[in-house]
Amino acid sequence: MRQITKGPEPPSLTAHRKTRFADYQNYQDKDDLRQRLLDEQRGLCSYCMTRITVGQASMKIEHWQSQSRFPAEQLNYRNLLGGCWGGDGQPAHLQHCDTKKGNQDLQWNPADPNHHIETRLMYESDGTIRSSDDVFDRQLNEVLNLNLPLIKNNRKGVLTAVLDWWRSERPVNRERIQRAIRRRTDGATLAPYCQVAVWWLRQKAS
Repeated sequence: MRQITKGPEPPSLTAHRKTRFADYQNYQDKDDLRQRLLDEQRGLCSYCMTRITVGQASMKIEHWQSQSRFPAEQLNYRNLLGGCWGGDGQPAHLQHCDTKKGNQDLQWNPADPNHHIETRLMYESDGTIRSSDDVFDRQLNEVLNLNLPLIKNNRKGVLTAVLDWWRSERPVNRERIQRAIRRRTDGATLAPYCQVAVWWLRQKAS
């Protein structure tokens, strides 16, 4: 996960919320909403950081607080995230992200700046994602299933690549580390799982 900076909501959502009997199900401009979420998240799933694209076949609209348990939040733009399909239709142990989460709660929201999501996560050399917060650490595994082997191996690949760069370029000074971080954080679209490399580089720069 990486910090998501929320911008203004799409005008179609603002207008829909003002209509009588407005709810999420009768909101007709979901592709408009998907595009805005995709732009904010710079092409990555809000949870696993895999690539997502606009369109219902590639991208889900996730309610951080679920529609069934928090109906008053169903049209709150700050509650909405873009997610991958997360193994939809697969057995439960192969599902992840919103598909696995369903109506369950998460302690921290990657789009809430007060939650400081990037400070709550760490990555091990085998690609495991962890948190020092015991509750959130359990949720990473049981609610989001982010240590599913496929996702874990994808993160390991990103970490291996940055380790190879580090070894081949040594000695690496602070300015080169900062340039390497900027390469992974600048631009309208980010590389999948980029936050794994960014986290590791920031450890080296501290």
